Amino acid sequence: MNQIDKFDWAILYELQKNARLTNAELAQRVGLSAAPCWRRVRALEEAGYITGYHATLDRHKLGLGVLAFVRVDAAQNTADITLRMEESIRLLPEVTSCHYISGAGTFELQVVAKDLESFSSFIRNVLLHLPNVKDVHTTFSLGEVKSSSALPLPMTANPKGTPSR
Repeated sequence: MNQIDKFDWAILYELQKNARLTNAELAQRVGLSAAPCWRRVRALEEAGYITGYHATLDRHKLGLGVLAFVRVDAAQNTADITLRMEESIRLLPEVTSCHYISGAGTFELQVVAKDLESFSSFIRNVLLHLPNVKDVHTTFSLGEVKSSSALPLPMTANPKGTPSR
């Protein structure tokens, strides 16, 4: 798959909105019959445009009331040491996202915890013991304004022609 066309964009748009659509529903929404729609979805998956399907969970209902943004400063920034830090961070279920950042700090983590006591324990007993951690700086979320994994797609992706925002 070298290039994606308007039907592929429309498929991505619809699946990003609702990945639980049946193939028949998806085909109807994008203006294709079922078989070509199914083939296009498989091709988008195989080409890596679609990397997975998941359920979005409510962290509050799961008892994870604390959301923190943690900047991790590394003692050294060599390739081997940074890779070891990345591997260690990937294993931590409390870390829901991690970004290698520019400017002050090495990594920016998004961390969830049951409460402040649990978060504090995670920092003291886990995060500060990772290889090469020099320091951590935490900012707490006081309220979530927007949380989405949806990517902005071209307006042509929306079969109805309205902005995808």
